[in-house]
Amino acid sequence: MQAHLEHLNVTVPDPKATADMLSRLFGWHVRWQGAAKDGGYSVHVGGENSYLALYAPATPLSDATDNYAHVNGLNHVGVVVGDIDATETRVKELGYTPYSHADYEPGRRFYFHDDNGLEIEVVQY
Repeated sequence: MQAHLEHLNVTVPDPKATADMLSRLFGWHVRWQGAAKDGGYSVHVGGENSYLALYAPATPLSDATDNYAHVNGLNHVGVVVGDIDATETRVKELGYTPYSHADYEPGRRFYFHDDNGLEIEVVQY
């Protein structure tokens, strides 16, 4: 069996709200939620084969600086969709602003930032 990415763990201020937004945009579901490391809380949201683990620590969070300028910074999360135009419509309906649209080999893409400042790339192949 070839190795594949199962999940990515991201720190956010409100895992439940972020999971709700991702579910509405991408048709994902909550796979698990509950107590997590150091008194924090996590929600796992995604599909059957992969998910995002959304973690909030028990202590208040500080805002991150430019992730692209730091080792171990999370630059963006890429999500493949079947209908990029319908997904962009949902992104706009939720109040986010798509940018950096590109038609490239082998597909089409755009990006947006969620309420946590997380950059999400949406791509259709």
